[in-house]
Amino acid sequence: MLLYNTLTKRREEFVPITPGKVSIYVCGPTVYDYIHIGNARPMIVFDTLRRYLEHKGYEVNYVSNFTDVDDKIIKKSIEEGISSQEVSERYIKECKQDMDHMNVRPATVHPRATQEIDGMIDMISTLIEKDYAYEKNGTVYFRTRKDKEYGKLSHKNLDDLRSGFRALQVSGEEEKEDPLDFVLWKPKKEGEPFWKSPWSEGRPGWHIECSVMSRKYLGDTIDIHAGGEDLVFPHHENEIAQSECCNGVPFAHYWLHNAFLNIDNRKMSKSLGNFFTVRDIESHYDLQVLRLFMLSAHYRSPLNFSDKLMESAKASYERIRNAVDNLNFLIQHAGSGQMSDSEKEKAEELAGFTQRFDEAMDDDINTADAIAVIFDLVRFANSETGEESSKDFVQSVKDEILMLGDIIGMQFERKEEVLDSQIEALISQRQAARAAKNFALADEIRDQLAGMGITLLDTREGVKWKRN
Repeated sequence: MLLYNTLTKRREEFVPITPGKVSIYVCGPTVYDYIHIGNARPMIVFDTLRRYLEHKGYEVNYVSNFTDVDDKIIKKSIEEGISSQEVSERYIKECKQDMDHMNVRPATVHPRATQEIDGMIDMISTLIEKDYAYEKNGTVYFRTRKDKEYGKLSHKNLDDLRSGFRALQVSGEEEKEDPLDFVLWKPKKEGEPFWKSPWSEGRPGWHIECSVMSRKYLGDTIDIHAGGEDLVFPHHENEIAQSECCNGVPFAHYWLHNAFLNIDNRKMSKSLGNFFTVRDIESHYDLQVLRLFMLSAHYRSPLNFSDKLMESAKASYERIRNAVDNLNFLIQHAGSGQMSDSEKEKAEELAGFTQRFDEAMDDDINTADAIAVIFDLVRFANSETGEESSKDFVQSVKDEILMLGDIIGMQFERKEEVLDSQIEALISQRQAARAAKNFALADEIRDQLAGMGITLLDTREGVKWKRN
C-alpha cells in the first residue's frame, strides 16, 4: 500500500510500527457551531482509510479529538450567556449526530482538550526543563530557533517566515525571543475558563493539545497523522516540534493531508454567502450522497462543491441503490437456489472486482477509481442477473456490491419503509419529553427514529423530518 507522505513529498510503502496494528491521529473540529462541509471532508476521507486498513486485516487505533476550549467557543458562550462547557457539550453532541448520518464511525477514542490539561502542563514543563520553552509574564513560548528541524513538514524557508512575522508584529509579540516562537500556555482574560499551572492561571495553546492527546492514547511515535492541508502550517509543524523535542523520538511516520473544498470554484466563506454546514446539506440530500461526492475525487485533489455536482452524485447513488433493489427482487423470486455451472464461472469473476478495488485503494487511497470499480460491478449485476438466475448467484453479486460499499462507508440497501403515522407519533412523544425536560428520553426517541432511517431537523418553523 502506497501513501503520499507530506513530510517527504513522495509516495511511500506503508509499513506500520507494529505488524498488524496501525495508530492514526486525525485533528478534529473546534466545537463552537455545527460542522461545515469543509470539516466533513477529512472526517469522511480518513474514516475511509481506517475502514480500508481494517478490511486489510489491521487492528486500527483511531484517535480524533474535539477542541473544546478556544476563543470562538468563549465568544459564543458570552453571546449566549452560558458557560463554554455548555457550548462545547452541545456541539460535540451535534457533531456526533452529523458524523453518524455521514456514516463516519466513532473514533476508538474522542479525547477532549479540557480533560487532558494535566498532560499538557507536564509536557510544557518538560520542554522548559530541556530549554525548548520559556516563560514571560505567565505566557509560555516554544523556542523555534532551538529546534534545528523546524519547518521540515511545511518545507518553508524559515528566514522568509521570520521576516514576514516581524512585519506583522502585534501587541505583546515583543515578549518573544523570536517572531516564530509560538504559545504553549497563556494567562486567562476576564471571564474566560482557566486552569492553574506553575506559570499562571490560564489555558493551553492550540498546538500542545494534539501533541498530548496523541501521546497519551497512541504513544510517543505513531504511524499516521492526518488532517486538512490548512493544518500543515503552523499547527502540524508546531506539533512535530514540541512532540519531538519533548519525547526525543519521531512523532509520526506518515503525514496525510486532504486538499481544500471550494464552493462553485470559490473558497468557502461566510462573507461570500457560500458557507454550508452539514445540516444545510442534509436538508436537501441524504448525507450518503455527500459522502459519495466527497469520495468521487482523490483526497489530495481540490474538490469543487456545486448543486450540479451534488445532483450528479445523487443520481449515481440512486443508480447503485436501484441495482441492489433489483437484486433483492430477484432473490425473493428466484426459482432455483443453487448456482448452475455457468453461474459458478461468472461468480468466479467477482473476486476480480475486489482485486481491482484493492489495487485502487492501495494506490494512495484512490477512492475515485475504487468507486469506478463498484459501477463496473453494478453493470455486471445488471447484465448477468435476471429472472432465470439462481438465488445463490444473485446473492453473491449483491454481497459483493454491499461489501465494497461498506469498505468506503457507503450504504446501498434501503431501510424498511416506515409509515408516516408512526413517525409523527414518535415525534409527538419526543416533543412532549422535551417539554417535560426529559431530554434523555427525547434523545432516545431521536436515536430510535435515526435507526428507522428518519432524520429530524429542528427549524424555526418547528420540527421537520425526512427519510434518508
